[in-house]
Amino acid sequence: MTFAIHTFGCKVNIYESEFIINKMEENGYTLVDFNEKADIYIINTCTVTNEADKKDRKLINSVRKNHKDSILIVMGCYSQLNPQNIDADIVLGNKHKSKIIELIDEYKTKKEKIILVEDLSETNFEDMYINRFVTHTRAFVKIQDGCNAFCSYCTIPYARGSLRSKNFNTVIEEVTNLVNNGYKEIVLTGIHTGRYGIEQNTNLEKLLKELVKIKDIFRIRLSSIEINEITDGIIDLIKNNDIMAKHLHIPLQSGSNTILKNMNRLYDLEFYLKRINYIRKEIPAISITTDLIVGFPGETEDLFKETIDTLNKIKFTKIHTFPYSKRNGTKAASMPNHLDGQIKKCRVKEVLNLSDKYELEYYQKNIDKEFDGIVETRKDNKKIVITSNYIPVEVDTNLDNNVKVNIKITEIEDNKIIGKITDR
Repeated sequence: MTFAIHTFGCKVNIYESEFIINKMEENGYTLVDFNEKADIYIINTCTVTNEADKKDRKLINSVRKNHKDSILIVMGCYSQLNPQNIDADIVLGNKHKSKIIELIDEYKTKKEKIILVEDLSETNFEDMYINRFVTHTRAFVKIQDGCNAFCSYCTIPYARGSLRSKNFNTVIEEVTNLVNNGYKEIVLTGIHTGRYGIEQNTNLEKLLKELVKIKDIFRIRLSSIEINEITDGIIDLIKNNDIMAKHLHIPLQSGSNTILKNMNRLYDLEFYLKRINYIRKEIPAISITTDLIVGFPGETEDLFKETIDTLNKIKFTKIHTFPYSKRNGTKAASMPNHLDGQIKKCRVKEVLNLSDKYELEYYQKNIDKEFDGIVETRKDNKKIVITSNYIPVEVDTNLDNNVKVNIKITEIEDNKIIGKITDR
């Protein structure tokens, strides 16, 4: 039988989808492109914004309408929060994805709809283990799940449940196995990665110090980490060990103390700026990217200007910015002074223009500098090398994916970073 899978959302979802691909293929199923005819369609959903929900529903409805004879499986964050509203044969939340083969067999036998969604407020880590990646050159490893922060705008603590982590030794084993299988770059990911290990009496810093010792590992990259979870020890490790990527993605969310407080973010601007300055003092070449929400309830023009001023101080390499999205059940949904959509749209555009400016400046500073990285093929079949400091450099080469190369950035052309391979 054939199956197709589509993944919305974050790197955690990507990891879990790769696990499912491995599991399905191990049990005799054949992966096909999602646009092809398949016996089974799997949709791994996201619910971070209303727009994400719309995309989930649109694809679910399209598959149900156009492939009535196929088995449809919907899983992930959207189905965790909306299981009864989904027209699918099997509906899973964010637990029991590892049981997908058993659930498919059950559905084939009984031909009865299965809904398996549990309360995740108190649950254990669902172990998933991957030996190979079908759709990615770099290997993702999910080390953590859940979030207890309860930012006032966010449903993820409800969709993903409480903090829980993969066993320390299991992470070491999985990463070692991936490296032995030829993967050169490992991306550590989680819902709240910086809180790794707290329920096991360990932490992310201890984990990183063990992972860099793995024989033949080339690079370790963190997918995202909060500013108040970047210890001096982690900074020192990134500074002094070339295995650690010289890039951090550190969500800011707002550049206004008033809005940060209303968001229930666990830091203020003074702390954030102090830590950013310290990181850059210790690691001058580091690239720092961020997430930002504009148009939060009560964000006046003056408060938005505070955010713009903050962004001009920090000069992130890239700003992933989103308009505030009202999520039912969150504290922010009942706050006064929600903003008009057009205002949010204009503010997103202003931030994106600023992001483009500082991104270009950062890339220009790196012209004629040499880096190392691994070759990857993009969807448009162009070959790129992502540097330690997360610059996607386009190169002219026939080399296979996952080959380690040294490159020099030579020019920036139409917002593309061009480089040449100097050595292998």
